[in-house]
Amino acid sequence: MIRLNKYLSEAGVCSRRAADRLIEEGRVKVDGRVAVPGTQVEEGQIVLLDGEPVEKKDEIILLALNKPRGVVCSEKSQGGDVNIIDFLHYPKRVTYAGRLDKDSEGLLLMTNQGDLIHRMMRGANSHEKEYEVTLDHDFNDRFLKDMAAGVYLRELAVTTRPCQTERIGKRSFRIVLTQGLNRQIRRMCGEFGYHVQELKRVRILNIRLGHLKTGAWRNVTEKERLELMAMLDERQEDMQDG
Repeated sequence: MIRLNKYLSEAGVCSRRAADRLIEEGRVKVDGRVAVPGTQVEEGQIVLLDGEPVEKKDEIILLALNKPRGVVCSEKSQGGDVNIIDFLHYPKRVTYAGRLDKDSEGLLLMTNQGDLIHRMMRGANSHEKEYEVTLDHDFNDRFLKDMAAGVYLRELAVTTRPCQTERIGKRSFRIVLTQGLNRQIRRMCGEFGYHVQELKRVRILNIRLGHLKTGAWRNVTEKERLELMAMLDERQEDMQDG
């Protein structure tokens, strides 16, 4: 037997903390009876959330991949390009949660959790994503301040949200975005006359690339996954409160 909040978390529904709230709100039933905090579930019992059955998945797959440049985020072949599914060649069905363009590299999450993908994509304009960027020539501190303040992108007719920037070299800097506009960083730099030579994503929310080699992948730890789910829960609550 396992606790109901753990069962819901392992089914990919939400974090344990969010599961506790669902149970307290009376939205979860076990074998037709409204569950209470601390309820235990054993094999064969029927769990319903808002009247819909919740089945514990045999295995939760969540991978952190260091995507190389030249690989496209697509499930289908793109001309002569290698797509991410063929590149990863994982033995079980997974897909990507969020994209990286063909010319960019770095952290990409791959999973079999449709709910996680939906939540990541639905709130893509609110989740922190950190990048390391190298430009074609030196820049001054004014450039970083202007980038952080928000940049009007003429091609998209939109001003980017304020963000965090930090110098890490004469031609390189770190930037943290909460937006996911098409080729956003490249467009932002282009507005100031710079061309991006290298663009690497090093963090998505609490998941970090670390020392993962290009083309390699690792399993996201259970602790990281639960922290990620909790952060998604918190952001969803903030959006609802707002």
